[in-house]
Parts: sequence; structure tokens; C-alpha cells
Amino acid sequence: MATSTGTSKISRICRLSRILLIKRSIFSVRRENLLDYGSWTKSVENTSYFSRYSFIRTNILNSNHSVIPLNHSCNFSTTAKCLKQRRTHDDKKKGLTPQSFKSLKMLNKAEMKMIKVWRNMSVLELANAMDKDLDHIFEVMIYIDNSADYDQPWKCIDNIKVIQEIVKKSGMRCMITGAPTHENLNKEIKDAVRRPPAKPSHCVPRHPVVTIMGHVDHGKTTLLDSLRHTRIVDGEFGGITQHIGAFEVCLDNGEMITFLDTPGHAAFTAMRSRGAHVTDIVVLVVAADDGVMEQTKESIRLANEAKVPIIVAINKVDKPDADIVRTKNMLMAQGLVLEEAGGDVQTVAVSALKGTGLQELIETINTQATLLDLKADRKGLVEATVIESKTDPYRGKLSTAIIQRGTLRKGSFLVAGTAWAKVRSMFDEQGKPIQEAPPSTPVEIVGWKELPSAGDEIFEVETERRAHEVISFRQSLKSKEKLQDDLVVIQQKVEEHLKDYKIKLGEKQRMGKMRYKIRGIRTKASVEISTEPKLSILVKGDVDGSVEALLDVLDSYQSTNCTLDLIHYGVGPVTEGDIKLAEPFNAIVYAFNTGVAQPNIRQLAKSHKVQIKEFNIIYRLFDDLRNELEKLLPPTEAEEFIGEANVLQEFIVTEGKHKLPVAGCRCVKGMLKKTAFFRLVRGEDSVYEGRAASIKHLKSEVDTIKKDVECGIRLDNASLQFLPGDKLVCYEMKKVPQTVDWDPGF
Repeated sequence: MATSTGTSKISRICRLSRILLIKRSIFSVRRENLLDYGSWTKSVENTSYFSRYSFIRTNILNSNHSVIPLNHSCNFSTTAKCLKQRRTHDDKKKGLTPQSFKSLKMLNKAEMKMIKVWRNMSVLELANAMDKDLDHIFEVMIYIDNSADYDQPWKCIDNIKVIQEIVKKSGMRCMITGAPTHENLNKEIKDAVRRPPAKPSHCVPRHPVVTIMGHVDHGKTTLLDSLRHTRIVDGEFGGITQHIGAFEVCLDNGEMITFLDTPGHAAFTAMRSRGAHVTDIVVLVVAADDGVMEQTKESIRLANEAKVPIIVAINKVDKPDADIVRTKNMLMAQGLVLEEAGGDVQTVAVSALKGTGLQELIETINTQATLLDLKADRKGLVEATVIESKTDPYRGKLSTAIIQRGTLRKGSFLVAGTAWAKVRSMFDEQGKPIQEAPPSTPVEIVGWKELPSAGDEIFEVETERRAHEVISFRQSLKSKEKLQDDLVVIQQKVEEHLKDYKIKLGEKQRMGKMRYKIRGIRTKASVEISTEPKLSILVKGDVDGSVEALLDVLDSYQSTNCTLDLIHYGVGPVTEGDIKLAEPFNAIVYAFNTGVAQPNIRQLAKSHKVQIKEFNIIYRLFDDLRNELEKLLPPTEAEEFIGEANVLQEFIVTEGKHKLPVAGCRCVKGMLKKTAFFRLVRGEDSVYEGRAASIKHLKSEVDTIKKDVECGIRLDNASLQFLPGDKLVCYEMKKVPQTVDWDPGF
């Protein structure tokens, strides 16, 4: 048998034999080229061809294409007519019979070796994967169609069917996988984090990021409108800001400032916290007529925690009841040391409605920004922070971010939390497309595969593979944290079980084995079914920050009268899946600042008896939620005071054979009703509660007694004794609806 001369070279014999036999046709041989080969030629002198049922290797010896047949025994035939294994010389000596090739196919697949193959693998890689030499691979390829081109070890087999046939004819199984990378697969995967601070020589000046904070209805958005020459406040529901907005403003002097407008409502604490941590300067808006309020104090605390300089804008100074001095004193009482008192906190009196003092405020902001010497590195990988995120029905998942380092361009790969994106497009706050976003620029990013959470840090990575590595790494960390929490619960359960087991074991040892078994059949574990009323809700919001604010308020619900069950929450319009999810729970779908995805959703909800309630103002949503909770509570009985009478004297009257006590009374409050309940009070103790058997006035039976009228009252209990100075309180029991003891904080 001819063998290859090395691992990197295939023999010419193998090449020609493959070419001859792949066609599966008769190969003609010239008789004159075979005359010199003795007895072997006599066996073929009566035929002019090699039968296709036999296999002979040939090799070209010289230029006249003379062929030398080489005897070679093949252990199986590839023809369809003779599918049986041929016996070798050793098999014939041992007397073994031919085995059908079909029986070889009936081997148990579980016993066949499984190897991993991939597309475009080389011949040498296939040989290594199968743990065979190259001669074996080339020999098997003789019997496989479309394999003539793969005659070198380095050539890639681009036809996956050829690879599968090679493996199959070698008695193995294959599994198609991805091609292994040349990188070290055991290297440690690191998370994406912030880069080290850039060298001062690499940094260039940038414009400031200013966050406007303060109490609700103190004029924050109106102030921003005056600076931008817009009317955003006219489009806000209820006249209050319920989102965090990022705007890039070009002032009259050509200066650029990025403003963040934060909500002042008590429910949006997380939004205000995000605004304070991504900003350079905080402009604290305080109304001159109201002074320091609750959210003003919170804004001061958040700014101090973020170590951000504060500029106080005392707004509404044009109102008649404005008191600037009182407002400054209230600010200093909160720990702000104003410039008037030798501190570094500047104050500016403005009127956002009339435009008074705006130029002075702008100059103060520019002065503070100059003192901070704001610079950033415009090169390298991007670092940013998610301000808000939402789902657009036409553009998909998108987020608003503030670029803090680097320059964001289309095609960049970003990771934020456990979400990643390939930037498809970018827009400014006016919806105009932009090609790049330098530091301090608010930008709307389109291309997220999953919706990032507001407040997440955005990091740019080099490739999509790297993005997947970071996401997998972060998800594995979350899984480990969840596993640790689960282990704590499992350990507690195990300890409880061991404690119960030890008690039963001690009882068993004390009573004896046989006596312990007679204790009866083990009872089924009781399932506690709560009888408390329960309200199931499903919450959908327009942006991630709104949903976050709703969840924060819902977390404050601690009432034991009624259970509040949040079955699902998400960002975007109400979909068909939300309706189908709410139906088995009989849940109410609350849509905040969003609607339904399609017009037929409302009809679907009506047919499934699912309520969809839409609200644009957060406190109205929670007012309705409170009313729904109170509807589920059963009414309670409460006393309703009707009147009161003083006992003047006790009389004993005889009815038949019975002597009955009667209280001679005078009504001093309200009125007395015979059908109502009476309580006999002696001192501060309640002696008796029940109904009146009889009420008489001047020997006449009456139903009611008015104030300052004397009467005789006999109660149901004939054994009672009345004393002068006792009081009879008349009252009725009425059903009163219960209220939920829940204060959302606004």
C-alpha cells in the first residue's frame, strides 16, 4: 500500500487514484503498456478495462502515461451492488465469513465517538479532531463526491457535507460547533470599567452641565423656558414636571450650557439623585413667597452628597408676598453659607416669568464654570451616564445619555448594566440626527438590544464579542449574588428541618420504635390560604424613570388590611401580552403617560374583562389606586351617637306577677329612639348594652324622646338596678367603609 511521504505532502499515487475512482466509471487501459509485467498481464489480457467492482491503485511513471498497477487490498467496497466487507488475507486464514456492511450501520450510536467539527476547517484540523493520520482522511475522501479539491493538508473544507461524510464513513458521529478562536480561552474576563484619568495635556475645555433642582411648583421649568426661549411648561400635565429632561442651550453670548430639568414632586427622588450625580453645577430654585420646602431640603442634601457647588436662584421676586430676606435666612438654617455671610454659595434674585435677573444668573453660572476649569478627554472609549430610557413604537429601544468622556459615533458598541447596543443613530434634544457627540452633550441613542436602566453607566467596548463577554460576566455576577441569597434561605430551611427532626427523633427514642409507629397516618401539609382581600395591578410607564418613581411609591405600601400585588411592570405602551397576563389575576392595568400599542387592544381588554386606566399625573394615579383598595375592604360597624339621658330616679312597676325596674330619665343631648341601642354608664364603667323594652312619656308608649323631655325607660334586662346619676347613651350601629392606612407621601 502506498503511503504519504510526510504530514504536509500527499503522494501522487493517492492523487491519481482519487481522480480515477471518484467518477465511478470504467477506466480503459492500453494493453501495450502492460506487456512487461509478466503473469499479472495474463490475468487481464482478455479484458480491456478494470472492473469497477475491484480497486487498483495506479501511479504515473513517465511522460507516456504508462501505468503500474499496485496490488492493494481494500477492506470494504464502495459500490451499491456489493455492500459487504471483504475479507483480508488474515481473515481468510482464520476462516472468518464476510460481514454485511449494512450490519455495520446497525451499531449503537451511543458507542460511536462524537467529535466536534466546524465549517471551513482544514484537512489537518479534521485529522486532529478525529485522532487519525492524514492518509486515513485522504483514503476516505476517495469514496466521497466533491472532495477532489481538498488534496492538501492546509486546504479548508468549505462543504460541511463532505466533513460529515468523512466522519460518518470513519465510524464516528459529528457535532457542528463554532470555530475555536486563537485567543487563550482560559483568560480572565474583566468587566468594563472607567479608564484611568487622562493626562492634562490630552484634555480640552468643555461646557458645563447644570442641573435645575427645587420644590414642586417653584418655577424650575419656567426658568429653563426663559433661558431657552421655549414654552415646555405649557405641555406638562398638571403643570408639574414628571420626567428628567436634558437640553443643550446656546445662550445669547454664544456660550453652550447643558441643562438637566428634574422633577420637584416628592415621588421623583431617584430622578433628582441622578441629576445631582452627573452634573457640574446645581441651580437651586426657591420661590420667594414659599421659602424652603421639603423637596428643597432634599435637593440641598443630594447636592452636598454629590459634592457639587450650588447656585441659589430665588424665583418669583415679582410677587407681592415675596420675602427675599426670609428666604435667605431659611437657606442658611439648612446649612448653606451664603456670600452675604462670608460663604461661597451665590444667590441671584430672578423672575422666570418676566425674565428679570436671567442675565445675572447666566454670568454667575459661567463664573462658577470658569473656576471649576471643566475639561474632558475627547479621544478614546466613551464613558457616559443614562439619564432616561424608553421604548419607541417606531425606533425601538432608546436612551438619553450625557457623554462624560470620549466622542460617541455611529457604529460604536456600548454596554450599560446588562444591556448592550450597537449605535445605529443619534439624535439631539430636538430630534435632529447628529453624527458625533463630544463630552457634555446630551444625546438620544438608538440601537439597544435591551432597555438600559436610568442611572446606569455606559462604557464603550472594542468589539461586539467584547460586549457579549461583559454582559455575560455581569449576568454571572448577578446569578452568584442570587445564589448566595438562595443559600441563606436554604440554610434556614435546613436548620428548621434538623430542629424538627431532632425533636421527633428524641420522642421516638423515648417512646420506642413500635409505640412511635402507632401514632397514626401522617397528615398532609396544610396550605395557608389568605382570606385578606387582594388587589393585583400591572404598571406600564412611558420611560424607565417614571416606572422607577411608581415602584418607589408602591414599595412604601405596608397596609395589612388589603394586599397589593404587583404582577408585572415595564416601559412602553400596553400590549396584548399585558392583557393576557392580567386576565388570570383579575388585575388592573395602570398606564402612566402612555397608551395602548394598537387600537384593537382596548377591544381585547373589554372582551377579557380587564380594566385599563390611563393617567398623566402621578398623584391622580395613586388616588385611584387607593380608591380601588378601599373598595375591596369590607365595611366596618361604627357607633353613631343619637342622644343621652340622665337617670333621675328608679321606679318599680308591676306587670302581671313580675316587678320590673324603670329608669326615670331626662334627655339632655340629642334624642332617644326606641329602636336604637342603649348603654348604661355608671361612673366611667359600662354596666349594660342592649335595647329598650319600653319608653313611656306620661303613661303613653312613644318611639322617640326629644331633648329636655322626661320619660321612663325600661331595658330588656329585668335584673338591672338604676341609680341616680347613671347615664343612658342612645346610639345606632352603622356600616362605615374602611380606609387604607397608606400615605404615599403626597
